[in-house]
Amino acid sequence: MKKVIKIKPFESELFDIARHLVTQLKNAGYKAFCVGGCTRDMLMNVPPKEYDITTSATPEEVSDIFSHTIPVGVSFGVILVLIGHYRFEVATFRKDEGYSDSRHPDYVTYSTDEEEDVLRRDFTINGMLYDPVGEEAIDYVGGLDDIRDGIIRTIGIPYQRFDEDKLRLMRAVRFASRYGFAIERDTYGALRELASQINLVSAERIRDELVKIITQSNPGDGLGLLRETGLLRHILPEVNIMHGVEQPPEFHPEGDVFTHTCLVLDKIYESTGGLASPELAMGGLLHDVGKPPTFSVSDRIRFNGHDKLGADMSREICRRLKFSNKQIELIYELVRDHLKFKDVFYMKKSTLKRFIGMPDFDEHMVLHLADCLASHGSTEAYDFVMKKFEELKDEEIKPEPLLGGKELIEMGYSPGPLFKEILNLVEEAQLEGEITSRSEALELVSRKYPIGKNAG
Repeated sequence: MKKVIKIKPFESELFDIARHLVTQLKNAGYKAFCVGGCTRDMLMNVPPKEYDITTSATPEEVSDIFSHTIPVGVSFGVILVLIGHYRFEVATFRKDEGYSDSRHPDYVTYSTDEEEDVLRRDFTINGMLYDPVGEEAIDYVGGLDDIRDGIIRTIGIPYQRFDEDKLRLMRAVRFASRYGFAIERDTYGALRELASQINLVSAERIRDELVKIITQSNPGDGLGLLRETGLLRHILPEVNIMHGVEQPPEFHPEGDVFTHTCLVLDKIYESTGGLASPELAMGGLLHDVGKPPTFSVSDRIRFNGHDKLGADMSREICRRLKFSNKQIELIYELVRDHLKFKDVFYMKKSTLKRFIGMPDFDEHMVLHLADCLASHGSTEAYDFVMKKFEELKDEEIKPEPLLGGKELIEMGYSPGPLFKEILNLVEEAQLEGEITSRSEALELVSRKYPIGKNAG
């Protein structure tokens, strides 16, 4: 049953242009509405970040109306309209037929009926229209009631909606955890039954949806729901088996490794104001992935070497999910180094300076703080490092090198493994404050590596 309610928009330049596009289409004799997430967001009092438009005009007709367009998906009735620095996706009303690849329709039939168009969409909360001219939300699918009741429900038959695009299995989890909604019974049942088919989706799309889940609000609930629905065992079995792995209660009163990981994700979200990078969130997700295979009991429960094993595991997991090499290395380092903070009180000056002078050290700090707050609660090491940052100037943490390879060659040394050894010696002495000038560095090298014995 169609429902229409008045709703005031969030005034912005983006909305003004969206309203202009809809008005232009209507003036040309076509139906046109904003559709999808923008309507949902306005109803939930959240400013939309984008406005997608659906219309009875075909892509060719849209191109005739607007001067700057890009045909990104004409075979599916989708075209981009460019106005200023904004891009708007404009899609023709359509019916979809067949989904052989579990993502794209085999073919589409254009329609002039907006109700027919929304019936092919994924969830009721995403299937509502908005008329920016009349300032009305239009609901053919029950989305208004489901937002009011806090429900995630597919439009139509759940098995059919999930069969059309298996990524919708993860999207259901994302929306449910993000808004704190419950998944409707039949939708949940279909989701659990079809969970094993998630790997029919490309690794890249799974990765992107996973990152959205662990960087949005309530990431711990999102991870928990991935496990409850059975999806986690298929996309991240290494994380799934954290559930039930006990930890020493004196250090982890919060519970098992999985519970701790969920809490770490929540703490990362809180401490970054919801702006955690994908690498930081993945570091939080995987920082204890090495605990299940290193679990042992002696004087107490121990996970000896879980940081190093976990780093290796995280690298393989992130390769499987098609992260970039640069992202993989940062995630690897976050996992590998997350226990180093316990040693900061005892590090030599040079070692501490090298540690806190690492690239992306702010990410390491956020992960460490989240790790502490999600377990024993002590921030002693974090506070110690923050104090060191206040005491030390940037040039003390990352000073300009006193010597380089060029100077060593001028001294008579031949390039080779000895270069690294000598430069490390000079760097350590500089960080320890033992030398402060180029002349002192040259004297140190001459004394430690006499030219007659080491020139090669």
